[in-house]
Amino acid sequence: MSSYPIRDQKNDHLLTPENSTLIIIDYQPVQVNSIASMDRQLLVNNISGTTRAAQVFNVPIVLSTVNVKTGNNKETVPQLRKYLEGVASYDRTSINAWEDKEFVEAVKATGRKKLVFTALWTEACLTFPVLDAIKEGFEVYIVADAVGGTSKEAHDAAIRRMEQAGAHSISTVQWFCELQRDWARGETVPQFMDLFIQTGGTAGIQFGYDRD
Repeated sequence: MSSYPIRDQKNDHLLTPENSTLIIIDYQPVQVNSIASMDRQLLVNNISGTTRAAQVFNVPIVLSTVNVKTGNNKETVPQLRKYLEGVASYDRTSINAWEDKEFVEAVKATGRKKLVFTALWTEACLTFPVLDAIKEGFEVYIVADAVGGTSKEAHDAAIRRMEQAGAHSISTVQWFCELQRDWARGETVPQFMDLFIQTGGTAGIQFGYDRD
């Protein structure tokens, strides 16, 4: 039993380590503490796992915060920041990150057309740049269980609006699996398994892989 050769990772229609960029916007204390659409600890676990997966598979990360330099807000929460060592942070005053010149330049500098978005809140700081990126011809994905809004209704309405505009919703687990793709790619399997375990999953049981 053997797999096909690895497909062209730059032109694959699925997400790969070589055709995607992870975007992280506004995972700051005020925003995290205001989330009411899902459990906040689960949210932090999922965005942490999403970020760590990008690092394991060498996916570029573009990070942005709002109002840190003005003194009106604090940096990215420490639970996530510890996974972002060495990643530049683009601070801004605009609610819509796509209206910040340095942020947009950083996204475009990756040279990748598949953008995987995470942000707080879903109804504002996620929706606005997603809609702008789609309008500029990017293929946009939303990690739906790693983002949150001020209410479930606000979150759900925002997800619908983005999907209607052409965005694709994915989950944290789907992100893991789409990057890994094949158990035969052994160099990343140990980290892949740890991502599941540390985000509360049971991948070994679900996928028939025994770490031992």
